[in-house]
Amino acid sequence: MAGRSPGFRMSEEHRVKIKNSNILNALIEHVEGKRDMSATQVSAGLGLLRKVMPDLASTTIQGDEDGGPITITWLKS
Repeated sequence: MAGRSPGFRMSEEHRVKIKNSNILNALIEHVEGKRDMSATQVSAGLGLLRKVMPDLASTTIQGDEDGGPITITWLKS
């Protein structure tokens, strides 16, 4: 297979990210009318998505005037 070195093994973290992106893609396709999904499938997809993506109420990015480090704070809803 082109682009893969012998013995290459994808990390479990990357495998999980790929699986999770398929959930999001299915929900997006459903919203766009490209995929039919039952209410149960949509609910299950949203439930799984909540497990892998944080529910964020707001995000604050702060830095000082002297060019110090930037702080990012996520507040969950």
